[in-house]
Amino acid sequence: METLNIKGMIKNKHLSKAIAQQGLYEFKRQLQYKCEFYGIKFIEADKWYPSSKTCSECGHKKTKLSLSERTYICEECGAVIDRDLNASINLSRYSA
Repeated sequence: METLNIKGMIKNKHLSKAIAQQGLYEFKRQLQYKCEFYGIKFIEADKWYPSSKTCSECGHKKTKLSLSERTYICEECGAVIDRDLNASINLSRYSA
C-alpha cells in the first residue's frame, strides 16, 4: 500500500472535497487487519517512492509527470501504459 500525503492533497482545491470524504485511515486499518488475519505481510511504501514516475518495464524514472498525464510513456524504452497500472505494478514489486 502506498503512503499518501493527505495534508498535501487536501491543499489542492480540485482534490480536497473528494479526499476529505474518504475514510482512508479506516480503509488502511481494515486492510492491515485483514492481512494479519490471513497471514499476509502488509507493506507500506514510503510516500516519496516514485511508483508513478518509474517505468515498470525498464526502471527508467521520469523527472516530471503531471497529474493530468493519465498515460505513462517511457522516454527510454517507449513503453506505453496506463499511469495507475504502471504504479500498481511498481508497488507490487516494492519491498521495504
